[in-house]
Amino acid sequence: MNYQTFQPHSDLESLVSCYWTLDVPAQPAPQRQRIIPDGCIEMAFILGDDIKRYTSQDAYLLQPRAMVLGQTIKPFYIEPTGYVNTFAIRFHPYGFANLVPMPIKNLANKETPLSELFEKQTAVSIENEIIKANSSSERIEIIEKFLFDRLHDKSTIDKIVKTTIDALLLTNGSASIGTILKDNLPKRRQLERNFANQIGVSPKQLGKVIRLQTALKMLLNQKSENLTNIAYESQYFDQSHFIKDFKAFTGISPKSFLDDENMALSSLFYK
Repeated sequence: MNYQTFQPHSDLESLVSCYWTLDVPAQPAPQRQRIIPDGCIEMAFILGDDIKRYTSQDAYLLQPRAMVLGQTIKPFYIEPTGYVNTFAIRFHPYGFANLVPMPIKNLANKETPLSELFEKQTAVSIENEIIKANSSSERIEIIEKFLFDRLHDKSTIDKIVKTTIDALLLTNGSASIGTILKDNLPKRRQLERNFANQIGVSPKQLGKVIRLQTALKMLLNQKSENLTNIAYESQYFDQSHFIKDFKAFTGISPKSFLDDENMALSSLFYK
C-alpha cells in the first residue's frame, strides 16, 4: 500500500486537515478492510477500479466514484475489486459545513455522490478534471480552486461549534460539554442542534471518536503495550470503559486489533 498525505494551502488549514492518496496494486484475493470512525468528513475520488462497501455480511453497494463520506459512528467494511487509486480531501470536523447549505447530519453513515451535493454541471466538471490530472499536485491545485470558489459566498461556521470542537481536540475528546460552555450552559440545546446540522454527529459522539483516535495511535505506534496505561493516558475512566468504546467503534478488542488483517487499511490511516 502506498499511502501519502499532503498539507493544504495555509488559507484552507482551518477547514482541511489534509489531502491523501492511496495506491494499491490489484490483488489475486483482495481482503475486506474494516474502516473505523475518525471524526472527519472526506471527499473522495475513486480513480482506479470500483470499491465495494458492505451493508451486511454478503450484501454490498459500489461506492460512488466521486463522493463525500459523512461522519460515521460505526465501523464498516470495504473491498477493492482490483487496482486501488484514490485521491481524497480530509476535512476537519467543522470544515465541510462551510461548503454546502444542507444539514451535515443528512450525510452521516453513508456515501453521497457529489452530484447530489453540488450543481450537477459543477460536480461533473470537478470529477472530470480530477480524473484527467496527471499528478497529485495537479489534483490539489484543482480541488483548492474549487474550495476557494465555494467559500467566497459562504458564512463562517458558528463560533460556538468551532470552540467546542477545538476544546474536544485539545483534550483528546475528554472535555465535557458543560465544561466547554462554562457561562453558556443555556446554549447547550442550540449547540446540539448546530452540531447536528454542521458536524453530523453529537458533541458526545465526536468526543468519543477523538478520544479513541488518541488510544489507537498509542496502540499502533507501540507507545505502550499495557491497555490500562493506554486507557488512562487517553482519558478513559478505566480499562473496561476503554475496551467497551474500542469494540463499539472498531468491532473488535484492542488485543485483536493489531493482528486483524481486515484492519490493515485503517491501521495505515492512523499511523
